[in-house]
Amino acid sequence: MGGFFAVASKKDCVFDLFFGTDYHSHLGTRRAGMAVYSKEKGFDRAIHNIENSPFRTKFDKDVNEMTGNLGVGCISDYEPQPLLVRSHHGTYAISTVGKINNTDEIVKKIFSMGHSHFLEMSGGDINATELVAAIINQKENLIEGIQFAQELIDGSMTILLLTDKGIYAARDKMGRTPVAVGKKEDAYCIAFESFAYLNLGYLPERELGPGEIVIVTPEGIRTLAKPGEEMKICTFLWVYYGYPSSSYEGISVEQMRYNCGSLLAKRDDVKPDIVAGVPDSGIAHAIGYSNESGIPFSRPFIKYTPTWPRSFMPTIQSQRKMIAKMKLIPVHDLIQDKSLLLIDDSIVRGTQLSETTEFLYQSGAKEVHIRPACPPIMYACKYLNFSRSTSEMDLITRRTIKELEGEGKNVNLSAYSNPETAEYQEMVKRIGVKLNFTTLRYHRLDDMIAAVGIDRSKLCTYCWDGKE
Repeated sequence: MGGFFAVASKKDCVFDLFFGTDYHSHLGTRRAGMAVYSKEKGFDRAIHNIENSPFRTKFDKDVNEMTGNLGVGCISDYEPQPLLVRSHHGTYAISTVGKINNTDEIVKKIFSMGHSHFLEMSGGDINATELVAAIINQKENLIEGIQFAQELIDGSMTILLLTDKGIYAARDKMGRTPVAVGKKEDAYCIAFESFAYLNLGYLPERELGPGEIVIVTPEGIRTLAKPGEEMKICTFLWVYYGYPSSSYEGISVEQMRYNCGSLLAKRDDVKPDIVAGVPDSGIAHAIGYSNESGIPFSRPFIKYTPTWPRSFMPTIQSQRKMIAKMKLIPVHDLIQDKSLLLIDDSIVRGTQLSETTEFLYQSGAKEVHIRPACPPIMYACKYLNFSRSTSEMDLITRRTIKELEGEGKNVNLSAYSNPETAEYQEMVKRIGVKLNFTTLRYHRLDDMIAAVGIDRSKLCTYCWDGKE
């Protein structure tokens, strides 16, 4: 998906920028970058590939050479950024987080308005951040340009612009991703993850509202475009993607996951020997389940993390499967002849969880009950780059429904999203058999929303129920 951090300081900001950006490393897998501005040296920028080395290693040299009191940094799962752009607005650095579904349509529109070319990336795609800059540059000022981009883009787009006057921050128009502002005596910062600035001495100032545009300088933060009334923040941020120590809209990620596990336990009737979470994102859910049920929590397998990359980092699926398997180290004394209840954040393709279950059986488990912390995923996300899946048929739910319904039939997917229907029950049963689970029970959508504690109208649940 991607993350960002920015600093506007009365002093040199590079130290804060370096570590604040690094705190977002869990959000991206491919590229990272930093851009800074100082009156003495102007703009400076560095971008590196972080597929096989962590952010700190790749940028260790840059942080000792860059200087500036204004800066933006980003972690990206695809395109190189931040980009340095020279236009009639002057020179600025731009970084984005989001997804554009109508790229071809926008490119044609930009060409028709006189834009001469775009640089293609190695895969042949246009850099989404460059496209956003091209849209912004169609207008007479940056605020109008940012608003034009927000309106033109089908999907979502949060934007940071580093100028010589300050840093413009624009949360996507429906607030699907968060933007948090922190403050200390001589500086302000902007972050995707609110925890990222705490150890750097900043205190929470506020969160931007949906579609809000602000400019941040070392002296303060000023709203340039007021937030909208409607919000659809991504619920999956709490379930999986968000870091445990973060909060969004005042709701703690870790606490939400405890709530999630607790509500899962209240609807369950199995009596396993132990409850465990798939490292790392399933652990808090499992603790909540254990606390509610009274069934002991333990760690029957440990993830080896010192040098292994994230399991979805390689682009080749066979490599991803191999790395995911190799990272998990069994604790045989906690598995042998035990009935285990295992909580994972979700089931997408089912590949990794199936292999984890087989690994537990091979290590001596008697039973493996699976409890995903969210409902069955039925739709590929239209708003954020959560997955590299190219088709909704990569989802195990959709493949199973196809097996049940056959080819070419107009399927009522809402029947498969409702836990009260026979269609839903049959789909879940087949998935459990296919993946060799002893039992399978998904979290209910109403319970998951209750675990967040925000009004349902403010939450995006598209991937589960198809509702925009």
